[in-house]
Amino acid sequence: MKSEIERVYQQVCSRDPNEKEFQQAVYTFLLSVDKIIDKLPEVSYHRVLERMVEPERVVMFRVPWIDDEGVCQVNRGFRVQMSSTLGPYKGGCRFHPSVNLSIMKFLAFEQVFKNCLTGLPMGGGKGGSDFNPKGKSEAEVMRFCQSFMTELSRHIGADTDVPAGDIGVGGREIGYMFGQYKRLKNEFTGVLTGKGLDFGGSNIRPEATGYGLVYLSQAILADRKMDFEGKTCIVSGSGNVAQFTTEKLIQLGAKVVTLSDSTGMIYDENGIDSEKLQYVKVLKNVKRGRIKEYADKYGCTYIARNNDEPNPIWNIKADYAFPCATQNEILKEDAENLVRNGIKLVGEGANMPCSIESEHILTSNGILLAPAKAANAGGVAVSGLEMAQNSMRIQWSRERVDQELQNIMKNIYKNISEAALTYSEKDNFIDGANIASFLKVSRAMIAQGYV
Repeated sequence: MKSEIERVYQQVCSRDPNEKEFQQAVYTFLLSVDKIIDKLPEVSYHRVLERMVEPERVVMFRVPWIDDEGVCQVNRGFRVQMSSTLGPYKGGCRFHPSVNLSIMKFLAFEQVFKNCLTGLPMGGGKGGSDFNPKGKSEAEVMRFCQSFMTELSRHIGADTDVPAGDIGVGGREIGYMFGQYKRLKNEFTGVLTGKGLDFGGSNIRPEATGYGLVYLSQAILADRKMDFEGKTCIVSGSGNVAQFTTEKLIQLGAKVVTLSDSTGMIYDENGIDSEKLQYVKVLKNVKRGRIKEYADKYGCTYIARNNDEPNPIWNIKADYAFPCATQNEILKEDAENLVRNGIKLVGEGANMPCSIESEHILTSNGILLAPAKAANAGGVAVSGLEMAQNSMRIQWSRERVDQELQNIMKNIYKNISEAALTYSEKDNFIDGANIASFLKVSRAMIAQGYV
């Protein structure tokens, strides 16, 4: 790293010594910026990088709620408003026991540049709570969501900050939070995205992240005269992103053979077809069950997860891999397994699913890597389209939204591939995504003065 980049990174480490996820996200980003910083004296003069790595605002609050036994429970809530340079803060809310300030800041930081790549006028933010909706009754989830929104409502708004869903926050939770916001503010406004179609939601919003991941991967492959027809794919996770990544891959003629959750993975050698995928959707979205039940029903292989060992899902021979579960799910040994098993492309459906070391192993072995801030931008892209529809008080057709999404993902690929070729090296889409978004955000920051 050049001295200025090193100074900014060390400043982050010094100020936030225990925030390893945030440090990792900043480090990866700065490695790309390091390649062009000497050509941008105005960035140094205006201290753009120092401002980029510091959130505009961080809100942390307690969330008291009453469980079904009548006992008061207390969780911690967060909202990190990272940057409003390009538009209102935009980013999901995550309900999961692992949620902490480091994870919220890393996700908010990534969101700034992801949103930038869509070309839509959105800033970046992220929020959530260490509340775990798994095992809770409908009434408990509703009471928690209402309490969470009671505090969050004073910090958000359609032109200020527009949250959405994430891990643990689906249509049910968005509905409860939207209802509470409406109740508190006495207004019907597009303050949340991912709403139900009956009250201001957009067509294909649930599908958008998974579909967008496949559309971007398809564009990368098409440039190399490759496609999905007849190819074997491994997908991790079994939530929203994994489900709709699998759905689109099936539609394009691929065979998906894996899914997973926190307890383990299934390997279905015959492939997960549309009927089996529908079972997964009901299992996960309605019954809130475990992926092992799929193996019991269809008689395929189930492997329990041992966190002390390499993840077995990345040790299966296939053509393409799509990590759609969580951050840092592909570590050094996993990346080596992917290389050994002939993987040609890794499309990041989750945020930062590859460690820095695993990214290097994959790219140095010629594997095409579609980085998360580009590859999973489809979800926030359609969220942006939902905001536009809400502003106009209209609802577009499924076909129109899908076409808009395809155009956005193709344009993202064009921009990141051109930036990679111009400022780094061909096929280095990590640098391409980081540099393309950095240049746009930094120009806007400089134009707006010291804010």
